[in-house]
This record gives sequence, C-alpha cells and structure tokens, in this order.
Amino acid sequence: MSDLFHPEVSEDFIRKVWDVMEDTPRHHYQILTKRPDRMAAILSDWDRPSLPNVWLGTSVENKEVVERVDYLREVPAAIRFISFEPLIGSVGKVNLSSIDWAIVGGESGHAARPIKTEWIDEIYEQCRDAKTAFFFKQWGTWGADNKKRSKKANGRSYRGRTWDEMPTAVLVATS
Repeated sequence: MSDLFHPEVSEDFIRKVWDVMEDTPRHHYQILTKRPDRMAAILSDWDRPSLPNVWLGTSVENKEVVERVDYLREVPAAIRFISFEPLIGSVGKVNLSSIDWAIVGGESGHAARPIKTEWIDEIYEQCRDAKTAFFFKQWGTWGADNKKRSKKANGRSYRGRTWDEMPTAVLVATS
C-alpha cells in the first residue's frame, strides 16, 4: 500500500490515476491518505467533478492528528471516509459532518498497542449523532478483554454484534 498524495508523487501521476478511475466506473476505488491537506489542495483546483466510484479518506489514529478530518471535508468526493485504524488513542470530539463512513480497528502484529473500548465508544456515539455509517473492522492483537492474542481470535464483535454499515449513498445506488 502507498499514499497517492505523498509529496514525492507528482500531480501529473495523480491525474493519470484519476483518468484510469474515470475510465473504469464499474470499479469502486478507495483512496486513503495521511495527507488530506495535499489531497484537498490538488483536487480542489481541478476542473472536473468528483467521480461517483471514487471514495476519498484519511486515517486518524488519535487526537494528535484529528485536524486531518477538516481537510477531508474540503475534498470534492462522492464518499468521504475516515479510517480510525489503527486506533491507538482517544480521538476526542470529531466533527463528522459531511463524513459518510467511519472504519474503526485495532492494531495488529507483535508490537501492537492496545485499543480501548472507550475510544471505540466515543467514535461510535459520534457516528450515531452525525448519521455516519460505522464499520468495526477488528480488535487487532488486543481483545476487548485487554488480552493479547491473534486478531482472528479477538474477532470483530463490538457491543455484542458485528458492525458492517456502509455509506447510505452506496446503499441507495446498489438497491
């Protein structure tokens, strides 16, 4: 995986990627970046509409980087999403207006940091208030009981069920 909006990726290359996505509307693309400020600056200057098959998102691991959400809102997109993954700290109050989808998950691997239920709860409650679709991907290496084991063993259950919500615009378009 790479970041299409990394400073070393030229705008010309990004335009070529957009051309391919525009030429293949039968596919859905999810572009995730840690640089939504650059994404907003580049895409806002283009004289082309947002593509309905391209979802644009940013990752937010904790409250130290929550300002990325403000830049994401500036991006012309059919679907805007946030990947709160790996969630390694509280995100605090997040303005989810104009955000269609939130993906939440813990960190995996040998050196994974624990995820806390209260961090998930604060995102879940804000999604409910903002009518943002909530998708709980996984607990990661640390389970709900704060025990370390494989991510598969820890599973995806949160609040007694799995959460696979999708953005409403997608549900309406595929119905």
